Amino acid sequence: MSYLQLQKIAKRFGDVQVVQEMDLSAAAGEFIVLVGASGCGKSTTLRMIAGLESPTSGRILIDGRDVTAATPADRDIAMVFQNYALYPHMDVAQNMSFALELAGTPKSVIAQRVDAAAQVLNIQHLLGRKPKELSGGQRQRVAVGRAIVREPKVFLFDEPLSNLDAKLRGHMRIEIAMLHRRLGKTTVYVTHDQIEAMTLADRIVVMDQGCIQQMGSPDEVFNRPLNRFVAGFIGSPTMNFLNATVRRIDGQLRFEGAGFGGEVPGAMVAAAQGFVGQPVVLGIRPQSIRLGASDQGLGFSLRVHVCEYLGTESVLSGSLQDEAVTLTAPGNHMGLIGQTVPVHVSLESLYAFEPGEHGRSLGL
Repeated sequence: MSYLQLQKIAKRFGDVQVVQEMDLSAAAGEFIVLVGASGCGKSTTLRMIAGLESPTSGRILIDGRDVTAATPADRDIAMVFQNYALYPHMDVAQNMSFALELAGTPKSVIAQRVDAAAQVLNIQHLLGRKPKELSGGQRQRVAVGRAIVREPKVFLFDEPLSNLDAKLRGHMRIEIAMLHRRLGKTTVYVTHDQIEAMTLADRIVVMDQGCIQQMGSPDEVFNRPLNRFVAGFIGSPTMNFLNATVRRIDGQLRFEGAGFGGEVPGAMVAAAQGFVGQPVVLGIRPQSIRLGASDQGLGFSLRVHVCEYLGTESVLSGSLQDEAVTLTAPGNHMGLIGQTVPVHVSLESLYAFEPGEHGRSLGL
């Protein structure tokens, strides 16, 4: 049995269906990340697990116990919020111990847990400080420490790194990953940042419009996206999409689009047979496009408009006819701005989808 189970959970606010009926489970010790754009329903789902929102329908079970109607305090969960929610008049030690004091936990146990959590998070030297005397990263550690001392069955994180600068976000991602390995607690983590999802999750749950679009390991959602939305959301820079048509020319199946064309590779032929004469959308990762012409694969000419030089590589943004294309290339390519250059991509790197924002993968 899964440690955390959401059975046909749905949430409606008036006439607005925020979360469509869904099933979701997490094993004991598993790190699940809910990812999606703002308004997709991920935070509402987390709040229902926490007991801060009541589901319109469905059940929530933690360790086999139905907690759908239980109060947050009776669910044995701990939540870390985006805004830290620290008490400004209390020092760090008091912030971390407050919930335990309310629960009547013996002072000796409280002191032991606070000290242990402070050591795990390396904040022993901050225990006597007030929140206003802490940096953003230190406040975030305190918020995590407050959750740890409760020794809950499930940790819930609601976009905990959104208020931090880019460098500190990267550092805190590493700390949260290491913390999870040490504690081994079931964790549900909400973020709109697909890099956080890819680097932290055992399993990613990609959401859009209140629906689960795909669940799977980071490798699965990146390399085998079920639809165009998932393919475009996971990955940085974002996947390129080119409109094409499957054609049969001289007995050979080809992808033909505005300014490009290439054979349908052997592994795709069987699936492509049913789409001859029909429009498809080709997906190409920016990392799969190579500068230069080649008689192998799919080639086209790219008009370069912008070059973002990042030190070790450049991100080139340009256009193929009227369609935007982005690629990454090692080195500095500022000199290509304003030029039209040949590029190519191996056919094995192509994805194909039905037309539409949520067009399903054709398995090509």
